[in-house]
Formats: sequence, C-alpha cells, structure tokens
Amino acid sequence: MKWAWAWVLGCVLMGAGRAEAASSRTQYVGVVNLNEATAAELDLLPGVGEKAAQRILEHRKKRPFGRVEELVRVKGFGKKKFLKLRAHLALSGPTTLKVEQVPASQPPGREGSVTNP
Repeated sequence: MKWAWAWVLGCVLMGAGRAEAASSRTQYVGVVNLNEATAAELDLLPGVGEKAAQRILEHRKKRPFGRVEELVRVKGFGKKKFLKLRAHLALSGPTTLKVEQVPASQPPGREGSVTNP
C-alpha cells in the first residue's frame, strides 16, 4: 500500500513540473531581412525549417525579393504561412529576430512593462 501512495505522490509532483514547463510560450521579436539573412537566421522564423530556408536562399539567388509578399512564390510558403510570418519579414536593414521564452501568464507585448497602481 505504501508503494501506491509513493506512486501517486510521484505522479502529482511530476505533473506540477510539467505544468510549470508548459506555462511558458515562445515569442518572436524582431525581423528577418529576406534579401540578406543567412540560412540559420531564416531558420529562426516560426514554421521555417532548414529546407525551407534553403528554398528561400535559392529563390533569392535568382531574383532578390522586391516585396515581402513575394515569399509566397517560394515552394512551401502559401498565403496562410506568409500571414503568420509577415510581421517578422523585412527587405532592408539588419536581421534582428530573437526567439524568447516568456511566461504564459504574461500577455503578449507586455514583457518588462511596469504598471503604476
């Protein structure tokens, strides 16, 4: 009977750790310059993997992007995926995209903000 209680207690404790780990979310901050980013920088974009990053580079070799909307011409990038990425795409300036883990309880866009009572 003691082993049963130990098992239940262990499950409860492991569940608390999982809940804590699940209480964080991934946040993407910054932009990726489609015309200058490396494969590793493109790979940081949400939903873009190594192969998709290579397809972007191949497309860019043939013709630089004139508008971020041209990303839909690259195989694997439809309108739906483009709309998810649009806020993180640029054609000039440095690539500044960073991937951060933030507490899920914190509303998006409120990181580090302080409210006065």
